This record gives sequence, structure tokens and C-alpha cells, in this order.
Amino acid sequence: FEFGDQDIHLRSLRDAQQFSDPDGEAQQLGISAANWALFGVIWDSSQVLARLMLDFEIDGKRILELGCGIALSSLLINRRGGDITATDYHPQAGPFLLKNTRLNEDSEIPFFRANWDNPESAHGQFDLIIGSDILYERDNMGSLARFIQAHAQTQCEVVVVDPGRKQSGQFNQRMSGYGFSHQQNKPGNISYLAKPFKGSILTYSR
Repeated sequence: FEFGDQDIHLRSLRDAQQFSDPDGEAQQLGISAANWALFGVIWDSSQVLARLMLDFEIDGKRILELGCGIALSSLLINRRGGDITATDYHPQAGPFLLKNTRLNEDSEIPFFRANWDNPESAHGQFDLIIGSDILYERDNMGSLARFIQAHAQTQCEVVVVDPGRKQSGQFNQRMSGYGFSHQQNKPGNISYLAKPFKGSILTYSR
């Protein structure tokens, strides 16, 4: 992937049909065979988020990526010298992230496996929290907002690229309850995508 003068190389799954859980680790976490591969491919939302992060002001900010999957945005922020920590629930997200940081010959990115139902933070608070396509289950909106609140500084910005999952209204209400104001915009030039992007960029700040 080319981002301006930055080149990010990725080892990913070939497609969303792959599956390998020989020790049943993902199954024990409630990740079905049908959903196992979703972390390991590059979705349009993740490309939109990464493009946003190319010019985003990151100096002096501690940054957290939620549901990083193959972590394209984290890798780009890391290349820019940003203070980025990545999280995902999938047991293979961390190993793939480590492989990809080494592939790009960049410094190792801190990673922890996050369960949104457990908002307690042993990792401190962050100034900027980002995520792509994380509003996928209606029942998770309360847990996700609580997790963000537990990891957000008093002054914090949250950027979510949503492909149009129709959960944004409920998520907006949850975030408003924690003192965040929000705005919604369409991405600019998306000629780098193979098909039109029907989603939005949701930005929350307080």
C-alpha cells in the first residue's frame, strides 16, 4: 500500500475464506469458523482510516487503535513516528502485527488483546482513539463506548470509519453520555478503492 511517500507492506490472509484454529483458541473466545478470517484481510474502511492518518496531527499524542485487524493504520502511524498501541480480540491479530512490523523494518508496536466487555484499563489513557468498522453489533455499542471511556483522556478525540452498519445513532447517544460531541462526514477522494464507499467518518471530541 502506498500512502504519499510511505510504502507499507503487509502479510495478510489471501481472502476471508481461510481458517486455521488447530488448538481451538478462537473457538474458546467465541470466534466462529465463519468469522475467523475477518481480522486478516484489508477492508475498505481500514483503507479510508489509514488515508486519514497519513496527514492527521499525531505529535505528542498517545494513540489507540480498536479492532485493528491487520492494523494498516497502526503500521502507518508507527512509520510516521507516532505513539501507537493496537488492540484486537482475535488471537492472531498480535502475531500478524509483529510479523508486519518486522516486514516493514519498523519498531515494534505495543499490542494487547482487548475484550470490550471488560473496560478496566491496565494500559493507561489515550489522547486519540481510532477504529474502522467497529460498529458491527448493536448489542456491543454500550460495551464499546464504556471501553473507550475507560481508555480516554479527559480531553480526547475518537475517529471511527463506519461503512454504514446503521449502529451509529445508538453509538452517538452512548458517546454523548460520556461528554463527547460528534460530527459526521463523507471521505474525500476514494479513487484508491475498487468500489464506491457508502460509509462515513465519525469524529467525537471532548
